[in-house]
Amino acid sequence: MSADERLARVALTWLAEPGTRSVHELVRRLGPVAALDLLLAGGAPERTLRAAVTARTAVGDARAVAAEALARGDRLGARLVVPGDDEWPPQVAQLRNLMLPDAARRVDVETDPPLCFWVRGPWPLGETLDRSVAVVGSRAATPYGSHVATELGYGLADREWTVVSGGAFGIDSAAHRGALTAGGRTVAVLACGLDRPYPMGNAALFDRIAETGLLVSEWMPGAEPLRPRFLIRNRVIAAATRGTVLVEAAARSGATQTLNRALGLARPAMVVPGPVTSAMSVGGHEVLRERPRSRLVAGVAHVLEEVGRIGADLAPLARAPEHPRDGLDDDATQVLEALPRRRPIDLESVAARAGLDLRTAMRKLSLLEELAMVVRRDGGYALAPPAGGDG
Repeated sequence: MSADERLARVALTWLAEPGTRSVHELVRRLGPVAALDLLLAGGAPERTLRAAVTARTAVGDARAVAAEALARGDRLGARLVVPGDDEWPPQVAQLRNLMLPDAARRVDVETDPPLCFWVRGPWPLGETLDRSVAVVGSRAATPYGSHVATELGYGLADREWTVVSGGAFGIDSAAHRGALTAGGRTVAVLACGLDRPYPMGNAALFDRIAETGLLVSEWMPGAEPLRPRFLIRNRVIAAATRGTVLVEAAARSGATQTLNRALGLARPAMVVPGPVTSAMSVGGHEVLRERPRSRLVAGVAHVLEEVGRIGADLAPLARAPEHPRDGLDDDATQVLEALPRRRPIDLESVAARAGLDLRTAMRKLSLLEELAMVVRRDGGYALAPPAGGDG
C-alpha cells in the first residue's frame, strides 16, 4: 500500500471514530485516498458524519494531523499496520458481517473492521493473534476473579496461546500478568494512543507487555481514552481472537458487551461461573441464561476444548478420586456392606445379610481378602481397619 493510502487511513480514523460504517463503505468503494478527498470536500453521505468531519477540520488539517501522528509513532517505536501488510490479522474483516440484536446505540451499530492498527512490540500482529484467546472481566474484580483470571492467563500462555485483554485494572491485568509470568505472549488492545496508556496505574505493566508481547490501538498516538472508545475497542478484542472468556462482570458490564460481540461473530463465548451471591457474577450468569450458545468453562482445559482443534483438545471429564470399591461388582459390594467393622461374623451370617447363596458369598469374600478390604478373624469375617487405624 502506498504512503498516501496509509496516511489517508490514519486521517480517516481521526475524522471519524473507528468502526463508522459509512466511512468503511467509502473506502471499499473508492479507496482510502478518494474517500478522504470526498469527506474533506463536504461529501459525506450522512449528516452525522458531515458534522464530525466539520468539527475535526475546524481544529486541524487532516493530512497534517496524520503526518504528525506517523512521526510521533516513529519516535515512540510504534508501527502502523494496514490491510495488505503481511502482519495484518485477516480475521477482523468478519466485523463487516457483525449484526447485534436490538442494536440502537452508535457503538452497537458502527462495528465495521479497523482501517489501521498502531502496534508496539516485537511480534508480528497477525501471527500473534492467530492462536489467541481473550480474557475479559470487571475492573472491580474480587479475589476469586483475579485468581481465576491469573490461572487462565498462565495456563493459556503456558500452552503457547496468546492472551488478549484490554489492559484495565482487575480481570484484564490479572490475565496479562498470568501470561507474563508463564513467559508467554500477551496483547493489550487499548482505547487510546499507545503513548497514553490507560489506566496510568498500569504503566509498568504496559511497558512489560510492549517488551515481550504487543500493545495495539486503532487510535493514533496522543488520542485520549474517552469512555465510548472502550466500547468501540471491544469489538476488536472479540474479532481478533479465537474465543472470549468472561471471568467476572456486573450487570450491563462492558465485558459482557465484548462477549456478545463474540457471539455475534459466531466465535466461542465462554463464561466462568461465580458465587450466586456476588454482584460481580451477575453479568456472566445472565449471559449463560439468556444466550444458549455461550458455554460454561471452569479452567484452561475447558477453554482449549472450545477454541482448539476438533477432537484433539478435549478436556478430560471431571472425576472424583478413584476408590478401591469403584471396581467391585454388585455381589462383592453387597458382601462388603454386610460386614461389621468391629466384630467378625460367620459365613452364613454374611450370606444372609447380603442376600446371596453361600457359594457366591464365599467367592466374594475371598476376592475382598485379596484386595485387603476384608480380614478373617476369630473364625469369621470383618471389614479391614482403615489405613493407619488401630484395628
